[in-house]
Amino acid sequence: MPSTSKASRFFELADQREFAFCQTINRAVRFRPVLGYFRLVSRLGDGWFWYALILSIPFLYPASGPELALLMALTGLACTVSYKLLKRWLIRERPFISFPAIDCGTPPLDRYSFPSGHTLHAACFQVMLTVAEPALAMMVLPFTFSVAASRVVLGLHYPSDVAAGALIGGLMGYMAMSWLHF
Repeated sequence: MPSTSKASRFFELADQREFAFCQTINRAVRFRPVLGYFRLVSRLGDGWFWYALILSIPFLYPASGPELALLMALTGLACTVSYKLLKRWLIRERPFISFPAIDCGTPPLDRYSFPSGHTLHAACFQVMLTVAEPALAMMVLPFTFSVAASRVVLGLHYPSDVAAGALIGGLMGYMAMSWLHF
């Protein structure tokens, strides 16, 4: 348990340092169009957008698409296992739980905050698409950025949760593409 207490102390300090920035970004949910947009992006980022994209890729790119879609699906599963294990091990409460001044813009899928699973998946798939299909990656990029931003705007994550999710996901996507020499 000593590692958990060290992680808890680290996150308590980080939470205090990130609170003001989180609160400033979270104020955007006061505007209905902003709240509606980021709720939609968050809901699509739950997996629906990625499932549809993965299922579409074999039809968009008949030569390389089936292999890419399978690799994305398998890497997505590895991402899910990774972020769930990290969240259980590195327990960090969500900003809206730790700080009542931060509004929760939409219900979270799970209890803990670090790392952002939505961002982890988005960054992973963005990197994979960038390597395999750069034109498609450019079309998906605004959605990827919106998913990452939605996590902080909706009060579900600290910026460091999003940064960690992006780093871990990006590395996982790159490793998957490198491993198979795509």
